[in-house]
Amino acid sequence: MKLEHIAFNVTDAPAVAAWYVQHCGLKIVRHVPQPNQTHFLADDDNHTLLEIYNNRSAPVPGYREMNPLVFHLALQSENAEADAGRFLKAGCTRHSETRPDANSHLIMLRDPWGLAIQICQRSPKLV
Repeated sequence: MKLEHIAFNVTDAPAVAAWYVQHCGLKIVRHVPQPNQTHFLADDDNHTLLEIYNNRSAPVPGYREMNPLVFHLALQSENAEADAGRFLKAGCTRHSETRPDANSHLIMLRDPWGLAIQICQRSPKLV
């Protein structure tokens, strides 16, 4: 089996989807306007990763109040500090950072809606 997507129930699905397209390099591969403004976003390899929607039959989680270690979206980065800087200029806030080893850098941010994003610059894999 392969991961198809992870879904985020949000208050303003069109705005959240547009932000992730603009700032994460994702693209909308399917949009179902009714009833929930559902947007499926894919990466540059055309793998669908995220479903962004607003389904009023379920509560929108308090993403901003959740500890980011409970739930976050992790994005691979070649330069965590530079990418974090881009996200901060786009409305994110910095939460924390760690350096698990000499060549890894993990930066936890919150997007403008409170969803946790982890920027992951990892050490080269050891053989």
